[in-house]
Amino acid sequence: MFTGLIQAIGTIKKNNLGVIVDGCNPFSPLKLGDSVSVDGVCLTVSELMNDSFFSNISEETLKRTNLAEKAQKNGYVNLEPALRLSDRLGGHIVSGHIDGLGKVVSIENLKNSWNLRVSWDDLNFCRYMCDKASISLNGISLTIAEIYVDGCEFSVAVIPHTWSNTCLKFLTIGEKVNLEVDLMAKYAESLLKTTKNNVDIHSSTASQIFKVPIEQVDNSLRRKAKAINFGIIYGQFGELFVFPCPPPSG
Repeated sequence: MFTGLIQAIGTIKKNNLGVIVDGCNPFSPLKLGDSVSVDGVCLTVSELMNDSFFSNISEETLKRTNLAEKAQKNGYVNLEPALRLSDRLGGHIVSGHIDGLGKVVSIENLKNSWNLRVSWDDLNFCRYMCDKASISLNGISLTIAEIYVDGCEFSVAVIPHTWSNTCLKFLTIGEKVNLEVDLMAKYAESLLKTTKNNVDIHSSTASQIFKVPIEQVDNSLRRKAKAINFGIIYGQFGELFVFPCPPPSG
């Protein structure tokens, strides 16, 4: 889990089995197994190399994100280490799981900010767009300033500090960007669906997280899911990490 507040600008290059990310010194030391947001994509530290780390990367991740293109040309990437329970949530909740790619439509240099307009490649995510909602763009927590074409295009206002201290300053028209919609939008959609179908929201959450049929959700799993649901609503993130992960299936 991340906040969308970038802590360093690094570079990424292709490796036989994955990618090498350089430029992690500002938030070192890293450990094996740590998670790092790389342009909004959650990658796992598989090997440490001074100021760099190696990460295995799946074909699915390469297909759904801009990392393959950036790794081919040793491109710049935004970096953020995983959120700790003691950290402030200065941006918004960012999972590091990219929903889809967008394309830069226009970049406008205004007097006190930059206006960046982006279109979705996958129109299925347009329904999550609304004015003043949060969105992660290449891992950066930004606020939607305006929406167009039923949410299929949107603009964000970028202040000078964010522009100067992230990879936004390197963007070009037509470039692909990683997009992750606000988790709260997905949560609200799930809540509406379960309410409409007269399904208990906490049991539904437990079924999705613990990968069990909803009819097999017991009181213990439901209580844990309830902590997660209220943790998301009220920002009590500690509750999200006090229960063990479900055993692997099979």
